[in-house]
Amino acid sequence: MARGLGLLKSVGTKGLSLALILTLSACAAARERNREVALEELGPQAIYERAEAELESGQPDDAAALFIEVERLYPYSEWAQRSLIMATFAYHTDRDYENSRASAQRYLDFYPASEDAAYAQYLLALSYYDQIDQVGRDQGLTFQALQALRQVIERYPDSEYAASAILKFDLAFDHLAGKEMEIGRYYLRRQNYTAAINRFRVVVEQFQTTSQTPEALLRLVESYLALGLTSEAQTAAAILGYNFQASPFYDDAFRILSNEDLAPDAAGESWLREIWQQTVRGEWL
Repeated sequence: MARGLGLLKSVGTKGLSLALILTLSACAAARERNREVALEELGPQAIYERAEAELESGQPDDAAALFIEVERLYPYSEWAQRSLIMATFAYHTDRDYENSRASAQRYLDFYPASEDAAYAQYLLALSYYDQIDQVGRDQGLTFQALQALRQVIERYPDSEYAASAILKFDLAFDHLAGKEMEIGRYYLRRQNYTAAINRFRVVVEQFQTTSQTPEALLRLVESYLALGLTSEAQTAAAILGYNFQASPFYDDAFRILSNEDLAPDAAGESWLREIWQQTVRGEWL
């Protein structure tokens, strides 16, 4: 009898637990339904404020979803415009760059003359820029970041975002030059001097305003000397000395040439001679 009562008691406890779980699940589902219904019944300002609260509490994904709801439920309201730019910011904060970019573009399409258009363009640029990874990765995003940053600089030169866009543009541009340098150094280490020269030449001709240029000129000195092309090596060193005499790269170039009883000098008729002439005329850098 005691064993039977114990078994019955055990079964009863399990049944009660199961019933409690089902009841709680039903309540949770009901609350979710009520929340959705309540959201539909709320005005745009109330939803907007709820989204702001989610953003402040560190839930940018939930905030973005609520901001988008304002746009969906009240598409022609002032709150829809405000919510769209905030959704763009929330997506970016959540590192959801694709949705951030899409909402930024939608804002620019719908409200091109608004006071937040510059910010939307800036966030669109950041959606590319903030994904730029290490130099060795594919540079497609860097090109897209440069294009989008240029739009900020050219379309909104007087905005508060222009200075930051210029800085980031320069950094992204330097990033591309760094990619060319990395590949050039790779070829140089493997004594593929012609391929190395082609990469360093790109830096000198197309990225001359970046921080990579002094080293590119030094590596040209090394590469041309390795090929026995002393005039080209001397000219590269002359350009380096004229523009970056205080650079340690010039010290290295001067030392390398001295070891060969050579000195920096604009000699020969190579492509570097044209760079030298542009330098003297003040047209390079």
